[in-house]
Amino acid sequence: MTSEATPLRGKPTLAKMASEHDNDNVDDIFDCIVMAEESFRGQGYRDGFETGSSRGLLTGRTHGASHGARLSTEMAFYHGFAVTWKSLLERRPEAKGRKRQLKALDALLGSIPASGMEEPQSEKLKEEMEKLRSKFRQACSVLGVQTDFSKRSGATTSAEGF
Repeated sequence: MTSEATPLRGKPTLAKMASEHDNDNVDDIFDCIVMAEESFRGQGYRDGFETGSSRGLLTGRTHGASHGARLSTEMAFYHGFAVTWKSLLERRPEAKGRKRQLKALDALLGSIPASGMEEPQSEKLKEEMEKLRSKFRQACSVLGVQTDFSKRSGATTSAEGF
């Protein structure tokens, strides 16, 4: 007696199991083929989203640090400019227009701490920086200092000028 010919009690025959298994396999194969594209697309989306999020965060931090460094450098320049000129004017009390010049420098120095460095994401930061730049231009005008050095006479743009 072979086990294929005689069904065991309560258990299906091998032939019946094979035919049911073949039908399931065919369905599984087609399901895998049909669903493969969707599965790969979904996995690709998830992987891409994770990679994009981490790269975007890194790029955003880099850009923010760079932009913040430029703004703080600009503000430090204005502060150094005002302190230096104020010191020079205080040593020369006979300078013409000294009172007006000191007033412009004090206004420039007064507007530096008011700028939004305490709150770097403030929407007023751009407006405050524009005010600071205008105070700088005003101080330069009162002092008679040129603000754009590329327009000076005889200026060269090539390395040969050095």
